[in-house]
Amino acid sequence: MILRNSPVKLGDMKTFFKRLVLGLLTLIVAASLLIAIEYFGAQPMGLFSGSRPTDLGFKNGAFAKPSWKPNAVSSTIDKADETHYIAPIHFSGDAASSWSKLTAAVKAQTGARVIAEQADYLYAEFKSAGMGFVDDVEFALDAKADVIHMRSASRLGVRDLGVNRRRVEILRSQIAAK
Repeated sequence: MILRNSPVKLGDMKTFFKRLVLGLLTLIVAASLLIAIEYFGAQPMGLFSGSRPTDLGFKNGAFAKPSWKPNAVSSTIDKADETHYIAPIHFSGDAASSWSKLTAAVKAQTGARVIAEQADYLYAEFKSAGMGFVDDVEFALDAKADVIHMRSASRLGVRDLGVNRRRVEILRSQIAAK
């Protein structure tokens, strides 16, 4: 309700709301353009790629522990942690052959880029289509125990909608099928 003696005039309020709507539309258009460039551009800017973690690697028989966020899985944490624990990949037979199958399966995945490859350790970044979110995925061969340990974690966000768990389960099934 506008009062007669109010210092705010109807014309001032209309101008304010016009500017507010114009500002919001400008923000929406700018955000849409950035998303379109990220999605359709030949060289995505990596707006959602985050920074590479500094605690990567397989040290003393384990990967770095996942944070509290439910966007990571690891086979080297306590099985009681149902949110983050995932069983390692068990294999029988030749460890080198199983490791080779895993390496080939990782390299064949859409959006995968191998960053470090050693005889018993593999680190790859997986970039999602569209928005360009990056997940860090590590594998370590434990030939004595006939297992391949794994860790897959999102760099950004809190939830990953099960993407990291599904990814390593798909790799597990591909290795078993070969």
